[in-house]
Amino acid sequence: MVFLVDSLKELIESFINYIIVECGLSKNTVLSYQRDLHVFTAFLCSKGIPDFQCVRPDIITSFIISEKQRGLSINSITRAIVSIRMLYKFLLSEGKLQKNPLNLIDSPKLWKKLPEVIPPHKIDMLLSIPGKKTKLGIRNKAILELLYATGARVSEVSGIQMSWINTEYGYVKCRGKGSKERIIPLGAKAIEAVENYVTAARPKIKNSQDSIYLFLSKSGKQLRRENIWGIVKTYASRAGIHDHVSPHKLRHSFATHMLENGADMRSVQEMLGHVNISTTQIYTHVSKHHLKSIHQQFHPRG
Repeated sequence: MVFLVDSLKELIESFINYIIVECGLSKNTVLSYQRDLHVFTAFLCSKGIPDFQCVRPDIITSFIISEKQRGLSINSITRAIVSIRMLYKFLLSEGKLQKNPLNLIDSPKLWKKLPEVIPPHKIDMLLSIPGKKTKLGIRNKAILELLYATGARVSEVSGIQMSWINTEYGYVKCRGKGSKERIIPLGAKAIEAVENYVTAARPKIKNSQDSIYLFLSKSGKQLRRENIWGIVKTYASRAGIHDHVSPHKLRHSFATHMLENGADMRSVQEMLGHVNISTTQIYTHVSKHHLKSIHQQFHPRG
């Protein structure tokens, strides 16, 4: 058990009194601040740091790493950093400190979690599984090909109408968040799968002639996004892909594979329907293998 240095303990107590009396925070919020600051000061003591004034930005970074290693979530670490920020702002305003080491530290909330991506060879395995003889197998093949070909959200694929798809010119219209519409190109494999579904399978689905939607359930109703989730998970399991596979992971894979193969970010942003390019930039990570091959190909001494 690490005991707090008296000077640290006194400063924290004065801060807690301040947020109770001056800020009027709830009991639960105050308790959260107390817990977070106790953990932080215990960490400082374990590092032989007896004074808040001696804390440097790298110490804060080490604390964040240690909390991550303890298994804390990003949300919990973010809350702890907020508590520490509040403490330092109070101590600065009281003239008990002259500098704030957190000025150079971003909130962990700003850290972007890298999206999980399915390798291309596993994508091929997944897309090869649906049967080509049954109407639902043909439908499911078209759904999987379309998800990966466009990077569309599962709700967007569910909502595609018959008039929105043009296999002759190779594009599909999607209606995304805020009812914003965009046109996304289709590749040859997706065009082939969708054409096969529209001509050979969809007409055999009950009441299909009465629906405006492209993808239908067995009863002829619009295929819900929950159904599409189930289709993706079922075929991933049949393909022996034990990673957690979802329609959104196919969207991640679409974006990452496009960028890794040379697509420009603005084009990928438009196809994904991102308002801000910063959202698309999360996909600019590439595999170590890809980086190594690029280095070997283009470096003079690679």
